[in-house]
Amino acid sequence: MTAPGTHDDSARSRLQRALLALPLVAILRGITPGEALAVGQALVDAGWAVIEVPLNSPQALDSIALLAQAFPQALVGAGTVLRVDEVAAVAAAGGRLIVSPNADGQVIAEARRRGLVSLPGVATPTEAFAALAAGATGLKLFPAEMIMPAVVKALRAVLPPQVLLLPVGGIGTGNLATYHASGANGFGIGSALYKPGMGADAVAQQARRFAEAWRSACADAAAR
Repeated sequence: MTAPGTHDDSARSRLQRALLALPLVAILRGITPGEALAVGQALVDAGWAVIEVPLNSPQALDSIALLAQAFPQALVGAGTVLRVDEVAAVAAAGGRLIVSPNADGQVIAEARRRGLVSLPGVATPTEAFAALAAGATGLKLFPAEMIMPAVVKALRAVLPPQVLLLPVGGIGTGNLATYHASGANGFGIGSALYKPGMGADAVAQQARRFAEAWRSACADAAAR
């Protein structure tokens, strides 16, 4: 049997490629289909390659379909995926990414069965290892407000080294470097990047700020 977190499948490779240049996930909670393409273009132009539309957004599947068709070079999918039937709906819309706030084994398994990237939310070692055993592609550390950098460091010490850890919740340009130094591979960025009603220009400005913060964190790590 393959050890948890060690499988090398197409979903993992797809996620690694998407995160290679800029390991930031854009969480567009509340976006509408009418806003999706302009905001998506702003993100892609700023170097972002992973875009998540939470399913509790208005007409989320329509936005996912528009983004997936317009930006095939990006990894587009859904957040707040709680049920197996929602995995099927995201796949039918062209989404290739399934993100959840929790770690439901059936949702993870269905995403894996369909060849989709699965990022379940975990907060403890028990949840992390269970999610990996179920087939998670990587782990969303959520909510990051209660998972401090010291906790990320402790998780990194016990999890397989190739497991991707992405803190989500409360991540800003000011604390990104500290989490990175503790072992985070990337981040999900929500309201600090996009709030409902924000125009594409404002999103572009925030997207560039986060991209620069990531590059600065990498430079600082390399200088140590």
